Amino acid sequence: MIMTGIKVIITGSTGMVGEGVLFACLQNAKVSEVLMVNRRHYELSHPKLKELIVSDFFQLDQFAENIKGYDACFFCAGISSIGMKEEKYTRIIYVTTLAFAKTLLSHNNNMSFCYVSGSHTDSSEKGKLMWARVKGRTENALVKLPFKGVYNFRPAGMLPFPGQKNWKAIYKFIVKIIKAVSPKRVVTMKELGRAMINAVTIGYQSISWRYQTLSNWQKLRYD
Repeated sequence: MIMTGIKVIITGSTGMVGEGVLFACLQNAKVSEVLMVNRRHYELSHPKLKELIVSDFFQLDQFAENIKGYDACFFCAGISSIGMKEEKYTRIIYVTTLAFAKTLLSHNNNMSFCYVSGSHTDSSEKGKLMWARVKGRTENALVKLPFKGVYNFRPAGMLPFPGQKNWKAIYKFIVKIIKAVSPKRVVTMKELGRAMINAVTIGYQSISWRYQTLSNWQKLRYD
C-alpha cells in the first residue's frame, strides 16, 4: 500500500543536501507537512513548512511536543571531515545522529529514518578513510534501531535543485564534469529527494525488509 500525505522531519536544510531534499518534499504531493529542525533559521515560507530551532541536537527531547506525529525523518545534516580528528568527527557524525534518531524514535514508534551518508561509505568500519569508517559505523548503528524502516543513501555527485541557495559554484562545475564522463555517478537533488520519499511511501523491494542500504537505488528515483 502506497502512503500519501506523509509528515516529514528534515535536518540540514541550511546546507547543500538538506536544502535540496527540502525543495523536493515541498514540491511532492505525497508530502503534506515538513518540519525543518535547524540550528539556525532558514528563510523560506511555504504552506507545508514549519521550522524548529534546536541549537543542540542532544537536547531534542526538550521539544518533544513539536516532534510527535511524524512519519519519517530525512537526516541530511553533516560536515566535512577535512582537517578534523576522528574523535571530534565521530561525535558530530555518529554520536549526534544516533542521539537524534533515538529521541525521534521514542516519540514516533511508526517512523522511518532516511540517512544520507555518501559514496564509498565503509560498512566494514575498518578501511583507511576516516570519514568512511565513521559513516559506516553510523549506518550500521541506525539499522539496529527499531524504526519502521531505515534507509541509508549513498549518493556520489549531486546537481542542485533550481533556486537552491546553499550551493558552491565550483562544486556544481566539478559535478557537471563528472556527469559528462560517468553520468550514472551523478543524480539531481530532486531525484535524491524523490527516492527518499518513495522509500518511505512505497518501500524498497520487499515490505518484509526492515532496512536496506541503498547504494544502488535508481528505481526509487522515479514515481
